[in-house]
Amino acid sequence: MELIDTHAHLYLPEFDEDRGDMIARAMAAGVNRFYLPNVDSRTIDAMLQLEAAYPSHCFAMMGLHPCSVKDNWEEELNIVKTWLEDRRFVAIGEIGIDLYWDTTHVAAQQQAFLRQVEWSLEYDLPIIIHSRESTDMLIDILRDLREARLKGIFHCFGGTVAQAEAIIELGFLLGIGGVLTFKKSGLDAVLAQIDLQHLVLETDSPYLAPTPHRGKRNESAYLRLVADKLAEVKQLPVEEIASITTGNANKLFSAQQKAIESPKQAI
Repeated sequence: MELIDTHAHLYLPEFDEDRGDMIARAMAAGVNRFYLPNVDSRTIDAMLQLEAAYPSHCFAMMGLHPCSVKDNWEEELNIVKTWLEDRRFVAIGEIGIDLYWDTTHVAAQQQAFLRQVEWSLEYDLPIIIHSRESTDMLIDILRDLREARLKGIFHCFGGTVAQAEAIIELGFLLGIGGVLTFKKSGLDAVLAQIDLQHLVLETDSPYLAPTPHRGKRNESAYLRLVADKLAEVKQLPVEEIASITTGNANKLFSAQQKAIESPKQAI
């Protein structure tokens, strides 16, 4: 059984003491590939070092996280663009709008998101969307763009059936993580009504650890707990959950992954 962690910040300092052991635990649990979303200019070196250490398992994205959109956001975006021009990445992310932590720079977050969406079209890359407290806003933005070529994942989805259906109509997948295992999240009832072909699995490690590890450091081995819970919700064998969600991730990332593995195709 193969699982794919489509969203994990395994390069962050939280893993500095046991990163190798953590990845070994994940592989032992059936998680063989890890997609690494960038945060900002401070995280690029560590992310690329991890990708270089595990070239067949770890795949880097490039983007500016909305929580890192501050007064210097233009400078940060210039760094993102330089990297996109220099080499191939599997996606642009993680990008989006966050209305939970700080609404000071919402206009700048919107501009940064739109510019990175433009780059995703320029480089034919999926986008990985952070939509905390901003799902409806981002759905509206994407609808207004009327761009059928856009594809990607709404990371850490925890919304309603109506929001899920709107995201699916736009051609995006739903990233499902530890929130599904939380007793009062209500996500289980939502996903019971959503076809598996629209779902991928993620951990968002080191954040959002699933039950029974909630409140502790998350790691990619715990993706199996998310898969088990989704199997319970769908009343299907966990092997089928793994097969379908892995297939969905492969379909989204395979072209970009092959380009990274083949230097002749690199930008």
